[in-house]
Amino acid sequence: MKAAPRPCSIADTLALVGEKYSLLVLREISLGVRRFDRIARNTGAPRDILTARLKRLVEAGILEKVAYSERPKRYEYRATPAGEELGPVLVTLMAWGDRHLNADARPVVLEHSCGAALTPRVVCASCGGEADRTNLKHHVHAPGWTTSGPVEV
Repeated sequence: MKAAPRPCSIADTLALVGEKYSLLVLREISLGVRRFDRIARNTGAPRDILTARLKRLVEAGILEKVAYSERPKRYEYRATPAGEELGPVLVTLMAWGDRHLNADARPVVLEHSCGAALTPRVVCASCGGEADRTNLKHHVHAPGWTTSGPVEV
């Protein structure tokens, strides 16, 4: 019998948004592109796959489908508050890609309201200190699991 994988919020989140076109849809929505045809054009997603991804994101409460025309009936997609919370994830993924894949020619540069190019950081909301692998401790709360894997019986 195959052992169950580690319970994990990362795995749960990836089950909803971890597919390439789901993340690209969220990118387009964050850029203000909300209509199916433009999302399809800008992501390169096949229409059937895009339809399925949009449906799943709406069902999960990440996007909402809003009518913008009654005759003919047409819809656009908007981020819900839960969808907007994924914005920093997209920005962090983009920054990683800029550093490791596109260092010579960044396709898009985000400018902060202060006028500087954005370099995202993950910080502790309590103390403001930067969060990285050197100052984080994992506390596993999933029954039967430790940081190294399942508890051996």
